[in-house]
Amino acid sequence: MRLTPDRGGPRVNEGIDIPNIQLIDAGGTNLGVVATAEALRRAVEAGLDLVEIAPNSEPPVCKILDYGKYKYQAQKKAAEARKKQRTVEIKEIKMRPNIDSHDYEVKMRSIRRFFEEGDKVKVTLRFRGREMAHQELGAQLLDRVKQDTLPIAKVESEPRLEGRQMVMILAPR
Repeated sequence: MRLTPDRGGPRVNEGIDIPNIQLIDAGGTNLGVVATAEALRRAVEAGLDLVEIAPNSEPPVCKILDYGKYKYQAQKKAAEARKKQRTVEIKEIKMRPNIDSHDYEVKMRSIRRFFEEGDKVKVTLRFRGREMAHQELGAQLLDRVKQDTLPIAKVESEPRLEGRQMVMILAPR
């Protein structure tokens, strides 16, 4: 059985060009340092493949196993790892400096929900017209948001003015 390794995959059968290897048989028993030709003969007798498991050790460790099954298991493991991965999104909440208390509570509920989902929140406070003269009201509002979310979030970027809006980013704890 002649198999060539995938690009970036382990070396298999005749692809192993080192004179001696550390051999592990199909049952998982360590057979010690063996000549590569002898290990290959044993793999062929067992109807399996000789696969290099740890190429960086001295001597390299090879195992007798079914390479197709090994590749399939590795693919399944990689797919499982990808499935469990989660990207952190940045959700944006927009407010105005003179927001009503009920509207504020609704926005806070949304912020809490975003934190429970593991997302970051960008709180944007937009100033219009004469509101630019009262930026301290905006700073007070963002401080209030910061205090209300203190137990569940940490401030990733402090409130800063960007043109006509004040921005603060919060991340879940």
